[in-house]
This record gives sequence, structure tokens and C-alpha cells, in this order.
Amino acid sequence: MPELAEVETVKEVLKGKILGKTIAKVKVYWPNIIEYPEVKTFEQELIGETIHDMKRRGKWILFELNHYYLLSHLRMEGKYFFRTPKDPIVKHEHVVFTFIDQTEMRYHDTRKFGKMHLIEKEQIDSIGPLLELGYEPWDENLTISYLKNKYKTKHLPIKTVLLDQTIIVGIGNIYADEVLFLSKINPVTRCCDLTKKDLGAIIENTKIVLEKAIAAGGTTIRTYMASEGVHGKFVNNLNVHGRENEPCPICGTLITKTKVGGRGTYFCVECQKR
Repeated sequence: MPELAEVETVKEVLKGKILGKTIAKVKVYWPNIIEYPEVKTFEQELIGETIHDMKRRGKWILFELNHYYLLSHLRMEGKYFFRTPKDPIVKHEHVVFTFIDQTEMRYHDTRKFGKMHLIEKEQIDSIGPLLELGYEPWDENLTISYLKNKYKTKHLPIKTVLLDQTIIVGIGNIYADEVLFLSKINPVTRCCDLTKKDLGAIIENTKIVLEKAIAAGGTTIRTYMASEGVHGKFVNNLNVHGRENEPCPICGTLITKTKVGGRGTYFCVECQKR
């Protein structure tokens, strides 16, 4: 599943391919992808819109247009491929954007879990999914005091709460394991039991892990790649995630796999003692 680093990579790849292009036609083949507005309105309102910039908020990609922001969440398997109108529409290509230069950008999603919103620019701060998001990892408002206030009444494991996008955005299952390993925090530790030192370590190591992951183009896991032909290399730098029964890079103890909140979780029982 794409996390912040993968979404950032997709955004940058798309930015290099579609800035300045004007949409001539849009065809939606799987209506459930379009969360807002109604599909016909979505298709019609995008005609004549030019892509001026590409942004990211959490795991959402934002296409900045003339009058709208097109928001795209890739969920489990969403990808963008580039074709021409002469190329046949293949299975799992659910939304096709045709530009006036007769190139096409196609949204491909095997699982069909991805979502899109088309929101007028003046409404972006008042409606839509971005309103529910917490702070970016590099936001100056992401402080120890902020986390302490958010975590003080939570008795859930920290691994589970790190995935909560309403507190810190962009951390998914892979990077949560890596952040907790570097922070020397056991993934089942209750949020309310974390010290100020723990919270400071989480903030700092979230930045470190995600910056390295972005620089490496994300992490390619199983079937996911950031874009057609773009494979993340951060998988080579993972300390614990996916490394069950391999030696810990710090102490040599074999990495353990368990489940926390239903998610596969990797950690070192020696370095991350409860």
C-alpha cells in the first residue's frame, strides 16, 4: 500500500509529465472511484481545466486546476499510467483523462479502492477529506506537547495510533515499524504510557525515516510501484519490516513478527523492550 513516501514519488513523477496540460475529455469506467461530485458532473467540469501544479497532503495527491483541486487517494493499488487514445482500455483502467495534445493519463486500480474528489478551490478549506487530516511530519506544530495531548487518554498500542491520519499524516504500516524501531519503543506500548522522550523520538524518527524513503523513491512491496516503471528502493534500507527471523541490525536478535490491531508488525524484542 502506498504511504507518504510513495505518494510523494507519484506526485513528482506526474508533475514532470502533465504540468501545463489541458483536459479535453474525462471518462469514468468505475463510478465508485468518484466520491464527489456526481460522476457526470465530475466528467463535465474537468473539461477545459489546465493542470497548474501538483501537491500532496498526507496520502492525497492534489492536482491544482483552474477552478478546482482534483484530489486522488491511491489506497491499496492505485497507479497512473500514460497512453494514447489509440491504445485499448484494459482491465482495471477506471478513469481516463484525455488531454488536448492527444495523450492520456489513466488511473489504474486493481482493487478499486482508490477515491477521487473534485472540489472548488474556494471550498478546499471548508469541505472534503483534507479537513480530517492531522499535521504533516515536518509541520512546526507537530510537537511533544501536541502528541502528549493527543495520546494522554488513548490506551491503544502506539503502533495502531501511529496509523491514525487525524494525528500525524502519512505514516502507514511499513514506516510505523521503522519509526518505532529507531525510537526503541515496543509497538504494543500504550500511547498514554509514553514519556516525553518517547514522543520526541517518534517525531524525530518519523522525519528521518520518511525523508530517507522519499529520497529512495519509496518502498516497493509486492505488487505496488509508485508509477509505471518506477520502483522504490527504500525496501533495501528497512531495518525490521518484512525481515522476520533475520538478525536485528543493532543487536543481532532475530526480528519478530506479530499482529497489532490486525496489522503485521515487525520489531526487535531486545531493542524494543516493553
